[in-house]
Amino acid sequence: MIEEKDVEHIAELADIGMERSELAEFTAQFNEILDYFGVLDQAWTEASSEVEEYNIFRDDEPAGSLSQEDVLANAKETEDGFFRAPRVM
Repeated sequence: MIEEKDVEHIAELADIGMERSELAEFTAQFNEILDYFGVLDQAWTEASSEVEEYNIFRDDEPAGSLSQEDVLANAKETEDGFFRAPRVM
């Protein structure tokens, strides 16, 4: 359970200006949110045993790549075999 001093500390870390009168309300809301996470944790555990898992990612397959000359063919400017970009600073 989160206490007012914890909410005050979190607000300070997040650089959120919070008045003393708001502290009780935010503490109550914070605890409600954390309680709801407990409900979600239970729901996930119960539902996860019934759901099949699928791998949606494809396997990596090595393939050929372009040569350095082909890659740099349309570059506006190159330098020592690399793209040359304008200075940012």
